[in-house]
Amino acid sequence: MKRPKLKKASKRLSCARRYKIQKKVREHNRKLKKEAKKKGVTKRSKKDPGVPSSAPFKEEVLRQAEQRRLQIEEEQERQKQAARDERAKKRKLEKESASKKEPKAKKAREVKTVKRPEKENAVEKNTNRFLCAELNKVIDASDVVLEVLDARDPLGCRCPQLEEAVLKREGNKKLLFVLNKIDLVPRANAEQWMQRLQQEFPVVAFKAAQYEKKAKRRGGIKPSNEIIYNTRAATCCGGKFLTELLTNFAAGREANSRLRVGIVGFPNVGKSSLINSLKESSACIAGRKRGMTKCMQEVQIPPNVNLVDSPGIQACPSNPAAAIALKGMQPMDSPEAMIDAVSVLLKKCNKKQIILQYNVADYRNSGEFLTMLAKKHNLLKKGDVPDTMEAASMFLDDWTGPKMSYHCKVTHKHSLPPYVTGSIVKKMWGSLNRAKLSAGNKKTMDGVRFTTPSNSINFMSHGPTTGLLAVDNLPEEKASVLATVEEVVEAEDNQQLMQKDEENEPEKVSSEEKTKNVHFKLVPNNTSTSTVETDDVYDFNAYFK
Repeated sequence: MKRPKLKKASKRLSCARRYKIQKKVREHNRKLKKEAKKKGVTKRSKKDPGVPSSAPFKEEVLRQAEQRRLQIEEEQERQKQAARDERAKKRKLEKESASKKEPKAKKAREVKTVKRPEKENAVEKNTNRFLCAELNKVIDASDVVLEVLDARDPLGCRCPQLEEAVLKREGNKKLLFVLNKIDLVPRANAEQWMQRLQQEFPVVAFKAAQYEKKAKRRGGIKPSNEIIYNTRAATCCGGKFLTELLTNFAAGREANSRLRVGIVGFPNVGKSSLINSLKESSACIAGRKRGMTKCMQEVQIPPNVNLVDSPGIQACPSNPAAAIALKGMQPMDSPEAMIDAVSVLLKKCNKKQIILQYNVADYRNSGEFLTMLAKKHNLLKKGDVPDTMEAASMFLDDWTGPKMSYHCKVTHKHSLPPYVTGSIVKKMWGSLNRAKLSAGNKKTMDGVRFTTPSNSINFMSHGPTTGLLAVDNLPEEKASVLATVEEVVEAEDNQQLMQKDEENEPEKVSSEEKTKNVHFKLVPNNTSTSTVETDDVYDFNAYFK
């Protein structure tokens, strides 16, 4: 049946009708065979009888037949090759004629594709020089600078070079600390760090929320106001108070001017997540991968505040290996770098807490730990070989991401940095009310579900991290020759052991004599169980008597 608006009728049939036709065809063929059998008519296929054995010159006849067959095959192959050559010539002629009669619009399009300065700029965006220049742009353009600190290691997230640059810039810029990810540390630890940091600059407690973008629609990607409610970072805490604080700063300005707030900090501290939480939409790209933000980006929030997102601060190679590995600032291009970073983090943590957190058996080194972690999460290669690289990547993602809970203890001794004076502290606290700020922070912390001290891992902080605001500040020697992570860790451990040995010496020796007379302790060659006291040594005499 021919359907409307179709040139030809459809050939599709229902299954019942198709089966019925097939059945009738079979019956008809069976009937014809039956009638032919009755008449004695049979069709037999003609077979080649070949050359009989009694025929004279049989071998010569077979040889001629084989030669004839080979000639036929060669002729067929020659015809095929000639057809291929003919088609190739036709294609070549068509291309030449098309290039001669090419339209002007297509030529102009090709010229445009050749000249692309944007590609060169895209390559430069990954360089340290470009990222440092963008960070300086944000500092120059902002009236208030918010330095975002990770509550798990606030001191390690501070950059003295950045703070000093903000204080030295013209325009009476204000510097505030935002203590982000407070839900990943115990409450007492967060309060202690806030009291410590408030001795220098104002501190705002904050917990960012995670937003996701909807699918692409007509007219581009529209940001979604929906929050992922099934995660720990479901809601934002401290967003209203921080917005209130920024609007109070903007109230004293002129009517038409907007307050520009620069968001700065090291990678993976939550700069873009903070902007998304204040905007209540996915305005900036945020993720666990370091270096998601490449350039300066401005976002408006009502009524008269502009938030300026910036790329992460580049860490100087002279920093301790543990600090670089913890913040994910080390390039993980090679498997050795990932394993070294894991070994550094394991050495700076409490071993029992790591075992309880990951629910693995006791381990002796980082390789054994990664092997057990890979087996537990079924990360296996071909032949059931544990994939330690995948396990190392997962472990580092846990530490830099929002999954792992660890905290650093607050040191009692405190002294102001050389670039911070009493007058600067008064200037930063000038228009702020301490009581109002503490009340707002307390309200924020009351709405957060903190982790318990037993579920949080103790971590040793190495102090502030040295950052780069210009590539020229990087020393040439340190930029060219850098020790590996394992060498740095071994040097630190050896230095601590040497300090302990010097403290235990009964005789006091002057510094000049120590440099002149260097004594080496001889290690005994006898490695019997009586002299070496270790738990792993197998005592043969104890078990076989």
